[in-house]
Amino acid sequence: MTSQDWASLGYLVLLAAVLAGWFVAQARANLSRTLQHAAVWGLIFLGVIAVVGLWGDIRRNVLPAQAVVTDAGQIVLPRGADGHFHLTAEVNGAAIAFIVDTGATEVVLTRADAARAGFNASDLVFLGRARTANGEVRTAPVMIDQMVLGGITDRRVRAFVNEGEMLGSLLGMSYLARFTRIEIANNQLVLTR
Repeated sequence: MTSQDWASLGYLVLLAAVLAGWFVAQARANLSRTLQHAAVWGLIFLGVIAVVGLWGDIRRNVLPAQAVVTDAGQIVLPRGADGHFHLTAEVNGAAIAFIVDTGATEVVLTRADAARAGFNASDLVFLGRARTANGEVRTAPVMIDQMVLGGITDRRVRAFVNEGEMLGSLLGMSYLARFTRIEIANNQLVLTR
């Protein structure tokens, strides 16, 4: 902490002590009731601090993060709080959360998502290699029988399972190329078939 932070903290502690002293002096006659009120206000204060501290997580969970499918054959994705576009697609009947990644060449599944989509870990052969921001990783090719996004169904979608650790599965350019138009405007990604 900087000296300015310490000074601000000292000021707040002094202010709280003065207010608490005034509060106790004013309510000496009924001290137990005063302490109950102080406890309630203290809990309210802590609740507000918790909400402010967790606001990013709350906002990410409250704001719409899923695709909106329009009648015009468009999928509209709002930008997430982390700056990425997220969507959930059905992969072989399992709901898989993807990060739309125009920097990824292929559809890349985490090992956990691959297992949820029905790919047996013991059947995966990690012969391929991919270069990522975190270095080189081994990959195993798989074929997704059916992938459903909104009202759009694709069959026989080539994908890869990443042997390394990933924050989530990636929806790369090999899948995005199936759309006739990809547009980013007003913090939305619009995919048109």
